[in-house]
Amino acid sequence: MTRITVSFLASAVFLGAQTPPQSAADPPQASFGLQDATIIQRLAQTKPAIGKGAPVPRLADGKPDLSGPWQPNAIRENVSLAATGVQIPFRPEAKAVYDQRLGTLGKDDPEARCLPPGVPRLTTTPYPFRFLQVPGLIVIIYEGGSQTFRQIFMDGRKHSKFAEELWNGESVGHWEDDTLVVETVGFNEKTWIDAAGAPHSKEMKVTERIRLLDAENMEIVSIVDDPRMYTKPWSFTTYPKRLNGEILEYICNENEADVRHLVGK
Repeated sequence: MTRITVSFLASAVFLGAQTPPQSAADPPQASFGLQDATIIQRLAQTKPAIGKGAPVPRLADGKPDLSGPWQPNAIRENVSLAATGVQIPFRPEAKAVYDQRLGTLGKDDPEARCLPPGVPRLTTTPYPFRFLQVPGLIVIIYEGGSQTFRQIFMDGRKHSKFAEELWNGESVGHWEDDTLVVETVGFNEKTWIDAAGAPHSKEMKVTERIRLLDAENMEIVSIVDDPRMYTKPWSFTTYPKRLNGEILEYICNENEADVRHLVGK
């Protein structure tokens, strides 16, 4: 089973990248050189054909059975959402943070330091994850990101007033027909949304709409709503595929050897 080093791919994308100046009339969007965009597009994923695989598996209550290991299939989104064509509606203060991170080649990326990627980046980090479904609760165990986990409470509770300064936030979910809707709040400001450095504040709310297209393919729509950083909510979509294997023990802290080489420019 092949595992990909995120910082290596990020360096391949951003090494030597320059951001041309923009006029006041330009939208607040990052610019990428043709070479950089080409690298991203080489990693492009395609939306699977719906209904081509086996039927969606279901639990005894009729709800889709998400259980099992999945591979994210979204390295290009992890490296740079903007380079994939996602329109990110930065506020000026967020754009300034983003440009600074991009300008130093992402050398301060928390994920490169074995810290949790946070939400929604856990969806794109190139290591498998496993869904576990029990009554009233869905748990996601992640191989990457310091082998972190998430609890999605499905028992009808609201977000806790104590949910704050969390790496992965607090998640509550519900079903809308066959779509699992997960709402997550209570973040700290330490994680990045992608390796390019898209920032967020403590006010960020992430809504994930998760559904099975068939037995082997999943769709996750991640909606970012952060009024301090962005002028409006924005989203991106990924298509995890069922993993033919198991998640492994991966202790990032034990073998981390990248940070000493991340010198920026």
